[in-house]
Amino acid sequence: MKNQLFEKLNAAFEDMQVIRRHLHMHPEVSFHETNTAKYIQEFYANLGVEYTANVGGNGVVARIKGVFPGKTVALRADFDALPIQDEKDVPYKSTVPGVMHACGHDGHTATLLVLGKTLFEMREQLSGEYVLIHQHAEEYAPGGAKPMIEAGCLEGVDAIFGTHLWSLTPSGTVEYRVGPVMAAADRFEVTIQGRGGHGASPHQTKDAIVIGAQVVTNLQQIVSRRVNPVESAVISVGSFVANNAFNVIADSAKLVGTVRSFNPEVRDLLEKELERVIEGTCLANDCSYEFVYVRGYSAVVNHEAETLLLKDVAEQIPDIKEVRETEQHMGGEDFAYYLEKVPGTFFFTGAMPDGEVYPHHHPKFDFDENAMLIAAKTLGAAVIEYQETEK
Repeated sequence: MKNQLFEKLNAAFEDMQVIRRHLHMHPEVSFHETNTAKYIQEFYANLGVEYTANVGGNGVVARIKGVFPGKTVALRADFDALPIQDEKDVPYKSTVPGVMHACGHDGHTATLLVLGKTLFEMREQLSGEYVLIHQHAEEYAPGGAKPMIEAGCLEGVDAIFGTHLWSLTPSGTVEYRVGPVMAAADRFEVTIQGRGGHGASPHQTKDAIVIGAQVVTNLQQIVSRRVNPVESAVISVGSFVANNAFNVIADSAKLVGTVRSFNPEVRDLLEKELERVIEGTCLANDCSYEFVYVRGYSAVVNHEAETLLLKDVAEQIPDIKEVRETEQHMGGEDFAYYLEKVPGTFFFTGAMPDGEVYPHHHPKFDFDENAMLIAAKTLGAAVIEYQETEK
């Protein structure tokens, strides 16, 4: 059955490319993906596949039932773009100023749509039910996964599989990992309120820039001196704003940054220590502050059985040159919320293009479209194998 799946996917590869390039030319940012959602709905409607629209927002969920009894397994693809100007020189360049698919979500959607079509064509041979989750708003917390789950997209689901096309990994490679694979991603904001004044009279001020610089430096000691060295953690200040004329000492400064971790206890520690360090620094400088800590996506924690099943399946696919364990990634992903509800795994499909390689979220980001075919085969073989294993 898997060989038939592979043959059908090979024959539909050009359809994948057409879909991917259409979506790439017409991107929509998180929570505004109305036309993309309609495109997905129309695709399933034309096939005669049952689907539900507006799931938790712009989400779309299609369901395909095999004729034989079995488990219910879900596949997920995200479809939002980013507020980035597309700087690639390609025929399928984004037509929307300041918006582009710079993370591969267009490829994820094309992969799942064509895989869904193939599974629908093979339904007379399949066992169980297949839930195809097309998720909006992965890029921007609170994300689309939570509201889609709250709206019932995982009802009756026994397991879930998902992949990310990864431009920094050679095409033909599949990477897996049991346990934590992507980090919890949090955000913090600090506003330091000092007392401004003339640049020639610093003794009459409480310089918010100097105090802010001390905060940035002191925060770096949290990971190095408060977190167990065997644990992974990151605290990064990404923005430091205190606009003034050249001869004015800043009245206030605003710092914005991100915190990444895998262990929930470390996550709690980082939040606590952040405010403690900020409070102590401001106290020493006789100024006040406002601190906001926003918890973003949880860590992506893969389940062992489904991950090892995925590994075994990938090793049997001729197109795949290497199957290897991946290192942990500090990037965040709201696929984490699905894995908190049902068993499953999230893996990386190598998609490194020829020529110069740009990272995800770069204005010149692109990927090897052949990776979509590998992703579709791996996901399709995994859900078929899951049904066989669970009989």
